[in-house]
Amino acid sequence: MAVDLRQVMAAILTFSMFIMLGNMVKRDHIDPLLESVQSSQSIDQYNASKAKGVILTEVSYGPWKDQNEVRRPCWEIPSFKGKQSSRYVYFFLSNGPEYHASQIANAVVVARHLGATLMLPDIRGTKLGEKRDFGEIYDVKKFVASLNGVVQVAEVKPAEVSSMKFTAVRVPDRVSEDFITSKIEPIFRTKRYLRLVTYFDSLSVAKSKETMHSNAYQCLATFGSLKLQAELQDLVDSMVGTLRSMSQTTGGRFVAVDLRIDMLGKKRCQENVAASKRCYNAEEIGEFLKKIGFHKETTIYLTQTGWHSRLDALRNIFPNTFTKDAIVPADERAKFMGSEGREYEQFVDFSICTQGDVFVPAYPSRFYASVAGNKIASGKTQIFVPAEKTSEMASDYLSPE
Repeated sequence: MAVDLRQVMAAILTFSMFIMLGNMVKRDHIDPLLESVQSSQSIDQYNASKAKGVILTEVSYGPWKDQNEVRRPCWEIPSFKGKQSSRYVYFFLSNGPEYHASQIANAVVVARHLGATLMLPDIRGTKLGEKRDFGEIYDVKKFVASLNGVVQVAEVKPAEVSSMKFTAVRVPDRVSEDFITSKIEPIFRTKRYLRLVTYFDSLSVAKSKETMHSNAYQCLATFGSLKLQAELQDLVDSMVGTLRSMSQTTGGRFVAVDLRIDMLGKKRCQENVAASKRCYNAEEIGEFLKKIGFHKETTIYLTQTGWHSRLDALRNIFPNTFTKDAIVPADERAKFMGSEGREYEQFVDFSICTQGDVFVPAYPSRFYASVAGNKIASGKTQIFVPAEKTSEMASDYLSPE
């Protein structure tokens, strides 16, 4: 069955993904086995049985499935032969990788509508004044090539722009054509240089249902423009390879869990909504994975930085539980995991969670929503959402169709 990526767009990057993923996740599809790792006889027996809706035993080593959904592209880009405009749209990326795709999508749609040249963004850090070049994190050539035929991209800041003042324009996430026409065009007529600042709120989430299904440019920008730069991608690939090599029992497959101790202490995790639990600690995640059939030898990757004693309960259930610090190559540790490289960690987590065979969020967050959207877009739809249920069937914890 093909998945139209436009169906994913309405749900990606929203805090209501626990509900909205139900419109996209298909219960009978899952990541393929890693081709480079031979499956054990137990895995083969499970695949041959094709059992659905059963409590999985240790023979199967967990609720793994072997079929990917086929992705149907959500964009068809017409040829764009316009010359580089002397008017520019600038924007920056901020708040982490879970926000970047949406910020890029907004800028692409606005620049195309206005006929402006899009300037390569920089990336703002968490500290005031902290800034990185786009190429320090992402592949510049991939970005520019992906937008060929959509908008012109200036890789280098034009000389005349350096001394010019940009007019800041606040733009809602999932910006609509009507908003651009009524709010941005009048400013653009009198100003040659605009700086877009995307803001996120619940209204933009609701509006996305109306606009994202039909806007191929936003879809392309979201799913087809970002790739990590080569050195950072090599690091992620090495770490994923390590996780897979430690997962021989499960055919090279592993579970990625978004679980950080600091998140569990935030206000939204201290409050219950409609008498239902929103956040799950390490022990609860371990019991959940065990309940739905994952074998004790399953490899678990956590987004937590450094080990914390509050994670011990999870490792007691699944001994092969690791944080990034344990699997990063020794020669890369100082650069990417040291005090100067902490900003890289969120990109490593995002990529590993996206590549993982199974993804489990311990709490609702934009990180979870964005990872889920990217996994669904690539056909990797096995995302288990913890819930207060007594059922031991893994399929009951996939978002309902």
